[in-house]
Amino acid sequence: MLKDTLFPTKNTLNCQGKCIDLSEPVVMGILNLTPDSFFAGSRQWQKPTEVLLETASTMLADGALFLDLGAYSTRPGAVDISIQEEVDRLLPVVEMLHKHMPQALLSVDTFRSEVAEKALLAGAHLVNDVSGGTLDMAMFATIAKYKAPYVLMHMRGTPQTMQQYTQYAHLVPEVVAELLNKAHMLHQMGVADVILDPGFGFAKTIDQNFELLRHLDQLALYGYPVLAGLSRKSMVYRTLNGTADTALNGTTVLNTIALSKGARILRVHDVKPAAEAIQLYKKLETL
Repeated sequence: MLKDTLFPTKNTLNCQGKCIDLSEPVVMGILNLTPDSFFAGSRQWQKPTEVLLETASTMLADGALFLDLGAYSTRPGAVDISIQEEVDRLLPVVEMLHKHMPQALLSVDTFRSEVAEKALLAGAHLVNDVSGGTLDMAMFATIAKYKAPYVLMHMRGTPQTMQQYTQYAHLVPEVVAELLNKAHMLHQMGVADVILDPGFGFAKTIDQNFELLRHLDQLALYGYPVLAGLSRKSMVYRTLNGTADTALNGTTVLNTIALSKGARILRVHDVKPAAEAIQLYKKLETL
């Protein structure tokens, strides 16, 4: 675990009145409500209610603190869908989980302020925005209005165009500076709980992803909780000449490296292996 920081690390989140402790790393489990997410094994689109509830329940039992619900696929080249279609996919599941699993902390993976607002009103606790506010100028105001914790991710372009924007003069300083500037804007607007995500796979080449991971501790220096979203991504399976289906072991390796670099939240498709990685890492750190 990172020992020295430039600023005191913020170890709590206020999730709709629930104080969440991040002094030790936690897991965010992914529930994809799309028909075309890059890892087919995570797709819960049009699954029966009982299947969704069972999947969510298993994730919680396996050690997930958060469930991250996404109804808009952000894989490279994904098809754009309307706000209404995203809402139609997302809201029933938010409402169902809020009703049947009130103990679950629900994150909504959206870059649209209208979707975020509807989800927060329906029982969601935090917003995970892959665009870091760049694709909807009303997002920051919406987060400030509801005082919701906010995952501020780094991306350039859109999910459809982001791989055209991988030119950086100095990758790590630019990513860190862009995130910190936005975090400062959010604080000026009264948002207390900001989580930083460097955006692995979003407007980055495979080599750039590994460079970011190698220097993830530089992002953790500034006191914000850091989220690492490495699960089954192309940086894993292309490096290993595999597929997303075969990328679990590689994901666990990179998650462990992320923990050693100061990550507080692991966003994953496979909850139990991530929770076990955290358990083993904690044991090592307490010796």
